Amino acid sequence: MMSMIRKFTVIGAGTMGHGIAEVAAISGLEVWLNDVTEDILKNAKEKISWSLSKLEEKGQIKSKDEVLSRIHLTTDQEEALKDTDFMVEAVIEDINIKSKVFSKADALSSDNAILASNTSSIPISEIAKYVKKGERVVGMHFFNPPVIMPLVEIIKGEKTSEETVKEVYNLAKRLGKDPVVVNKDVPGFLVNRILFRVNEVACWLVESGKASIEDVDYTSITDLGFPMGIFLLQDYTGLDVGYLVGKAMEERGFKTYECKMFEEKFKSKELGVKSGKGFYTYPAPGKFVRPEFKGAKKVNAILLLSSAINEASYLLREGISSKEDIEKGCKLGLGWPKGIFEYADSFGIDEVINALEELKNETKLENFTPDPLLISMRNEGRLGKKTGNGFYEYGKRNFTTIKYEIDGKIGIITLNRPEKLNAINEDMVKELNELLDEIEEDDKIRVIIIQGSGRAFSAGADTSEFLKMTPIKAMIASRRLQELYNKIQFLTKPVISLINGYAIGGGLELAMSTDIRIASSNAQLGQPEINLGIIPGGGGTQRLPKLSKRKSLQLILTGENISAKEAEELGIVDEVVDPSELENEGKKIANKIAEKSPLAVALAKYAVNLGNQTNIWTGEALESSFFGILFSTKDFEEGIKAFIERRKPQFKGE
Repeated sequence: MMSMIRKFTVIGAGTMGHGIAEVAAISGLEVWLNDVTEDILKNAKEKISWSLSKLEEKGQIKSKDEVLSRIHLTTDQEEALKDTDFMVEAVIEDINIKSKVFSKADALSSDNAILASNTSSIPISEIAKYVKKGERVVGMHFFNPPVIMPLVEIIKGEKTSEETVKEVYNLAKRLGKDPVVVNKDVPGFLVNRILFRVNEVACWLVESGKASIEDVDYTSITDLGFPMGIFLLQDYTGLDVGYLVGKAMEERGFKTYECKMFEEKFKSKELGVKSGKGFYTYPAPGKFVRPEFKGAKKVNAILLLSSAINEASYLLREGISSKEDIEKGCKLGLGWPKGIFEYADSFGIDEVINALEELKNETKLENFTPDPLLISMRNEGRLGKKTGNGFYEYGKRNFTTIKYEIDGKIGIITLNRPEKLNAINEDMVKELNELLDEIEEDDKIRVIIIQGSGRAFSAGADTSEFLKMTPIKAMIASRRLQELYNKIQFLTKPVISLINGYAIGGGLELAMSTDIRIASSNAQLGQPEINLGIIPGGGGTQRLPKLSKRKSLQLILTGENISAKEAEELGIVDEVVDPSELENEGKKIANKIAEKSPLAVALAKYAVNLGNQTNIWTGEALESSFFGILFSTKDFEEGIKAFIERRKPQFKGE
């Protein structure tokens, strides 16, 4: 159904609404954007136009005007909703207003339309009461700003069908987003529940006189690696937003420490950056300046995150979200460098429980009672890294920049620095080298897939490491990267890269070293090193011209990005698919290859890759040698026998 969307409707043209409309239009959908006045719509169009101009300047879209032409503005809600195939409601957090929107959408939309809400606090099941077919109502919670933030929470109400969840999941992928699923309709869903647990401990520490606001924020940035302090983040997003969302969650059963500071700020209209004053003071309303934390002291980081870890444990134990989605929510929704369970394992589960018991003794609040999952883990001795087993298993290998999983005969490597767009750093190079050596020796694995987590395959080298480099160190780093990519190219096992979002610089060089490159239609590819005053250092000047004789030097000299479609036309990628189909298409091709003789596959790969490095006579001689060698294998005997018997061969690599 999602590929058949003829009309995509957004009700509400505020900050979230116009951002969602822009995202949908960029993906190629025809969008109807509705609000109550022409002025609101005019303001929304101006903001969309400004944003699209920036994306056009960066080469992330081809034509601002083309995208704008797909957005239709109207104050007539009936016009926006009539025969729509998909609606996202993004009006204010008021059930009375939302109920009217959904009642009207129920009556006017197409029979199979999905009706989604961007609510961050109101249960989907409450909203679904105003629709006859509750199975088609779902939560689709974008994060602000929708054009930039990669995460989308998909929330299943009491009546939401599995088919609806699947369709919205695929739509989110088509929009270039990274979705997580919330299987049960709990107040605050996933990310807000974890965030509010961090907030409650931070507030208690300050209100109890155990720490200052600056102490808490300093610790969260320096010890936990948060991109912004806990109180500073509230100022940045708006204290009114946080306060009202928190109240809505509390009214629906979310028990938490009551933070008087938030209420006082809200009532005095000290709303943060937007008003010029919140927990910090700013030069003027709307003008953000990051405060300094002079004289700030560190607080107990384990205590600070203990309630959030407890909440995440509850969400996992109750099946509300998977471990992978909870971790993804923390990294992509909150910008944390680690998932909440990774923090728990590094702290030690026993230490987390001790911190929770301290909070419970001090506050007398039941919500700080350690979750049964944490208690059982402690009783079983699964304390995290120090015991080698916690939420994760820790053996001789403990990868921090990549993930590895096995699916049948396929080894799947995921570049796992989504908060850094999977930028390639020294640790990632080491970990990839180590893992590839292990996979090469594993007879069970016949094909390798490399993909990126979040909204990028890889945005290239981690430029923060450049600042430490002398010319000699830069040359060494370049050689190590080249050696890694050469290893990938000349592995005996074929490697498929699944290119989502950005594949630029070292990320594109990594993709070009793989044997088969499949890109999502929203991918952006390029070699932008020239913009930094350098050139590609991971083999880009060699592989790009070999893949595409046309325009390769132009791409290197201009540093411009190209779309996936243009990359396909130039021969840089082999296939372009819808984002929702990227993983399926990669596995489909991998499984086809995995059925073949691994010996024949390895020699075919060698014949092509080595032949490309030499002249046709030498290449053909190599081909003849490999052709003859394969006649001596048991796989060849099995292939001939299966052909005669008209059955599928069972190759063993012998």
